[in-house]
Amino acid sequence: MTTSANCPPRTAPARPSLLTRPLLLRFVSLVGASVSFFLLLSVVPAYAAGAGGGNAAGLATGSLMLATVLGELVTPRLVARHGYRPTLMAGLVLLGAPALVLTLSSDIAWVVAVCLLRGLGFALTIVAGGALTATLIPAERRAEGLALVGVVSGVPSLVALPLGLWLVTHAGYGAVAVIGGTAALAATVSVLGLPAAEARKTVAAPRGDRPVGVLRGLRTGALLRPVLVFATTATAAGIMVTFLPLAVPKAHSGVVTLALFVQPAAATATRWLAGRHGDRHGSARLVVPGLLLSAAGVAVTATTGTPAAVVAGTALFGAGFGIAQNSTLALMYARVSPSSYGTVSALWNLAYDGGMGVGAAGFGVLAGATGYPWAFTMTAFLMSVALAPALRDLRPARLSRS
Repeated sequence: MTTSANCPPRTAPARPSLLTRPLLLRFVSLVGASVSFFLLLSVVPAYAAGAGGGNAAGLATGSLMLATVLGELVTPRLVARHGYRPTLMAGLVLLGAPALVLTLSSDIAWVVAVCLLRGLGFALTIVAGGALTATLIPAERRAEGLALVGVVSGVPSLVALPLGLWLVTHAGYGAVAVIGGTAALAATVSVLGLPAAEARKTVAAPRGDRPVGVLRGLRTGALLRPVLVFATTATAAGIMVTFLPLAVPKAHSGVVTLALFVQPAAATATRWLAGRHGDRHGSARLVVPGLLLSAAGVAVTATTGTPAAVVAGTALFGAGFGIAQNSTLALMYARVSPSSYGTVSALWNLAYDGGMGVGAAGFGVLAGATGYPWAFTMTAFLMSVALAPALRDLRPARLSRS
């Protein structure tokens, strides 16, 4: 007769470590790129406006984002040819080196050229770097790992954006440009420390496993559906950041400051929680709640004359946006092989940047015709259209499916 003494109890398999040396090294380049980009994001338009007025400021930001979007489209091909590490290093150099020479001239053509190069560099860092990061995270903890990555990149952006403008008043444009450029260039050294095998294996696909290109990805339902849902929430994010200061009465201007802090704080918290939940129960189940919370937040914010509603609405939206960020990205990575991680990173970032741009442009026209409260309400209603692809993803999906 077998006794319990002879049968040791079963133990659950140990979860693989998340904070490995390669991932910690990757955080160095992640923080460097984030600091470099956001430190100068508002500083460069101000520098351009000092010489050429408001139109020059718009050209600076417009050229930066245009180069970023175009760069996101071509980066998967560069990765397939050269690998993740060389592409990431090239991106850091393009992001940092032009910043060092920004103040050599205030001519708008010079500023635009600098912005175009830095936008391309930023695209390379977020697409190649994002895909490389995915290879350094154990598949069993991918959602949680991506959430941690979001926190590591998000905190520097929150600090660097206002810090850049503060430094300009105390140290001048030249000093800020040098700091921003150096942050990216110094981070290139950390990329050399990443395991070469990790960088190569994601590019070399097994026989019969061809990498999915960006255009094919947009024609593949298993990838397109999360992209559409996330683009919808990103559209609302662009609206909130751009128009909330204009929609809230000036008498409540302090509420806007609080609301724009609460929103990213809520997003950071729920992105982390979504990652932990996704690894245990699946990320697909979180897409619909993320979308619904985001839409509800926009609807509550429509009461722009009520401070409590504005803060509550932005908190709800931030919570939903954080869930949507993590769940859609983790879901997309889970549906492709490592050879297609670059495409996933490109599609997700295109949804982010394109959604924010479209939201800001379209909402301005809508608000001009209806007023801000109704424009927010209609935006929340239109977001419900994305429930169709979100509900479809509640069913198991493979890359080969439509």
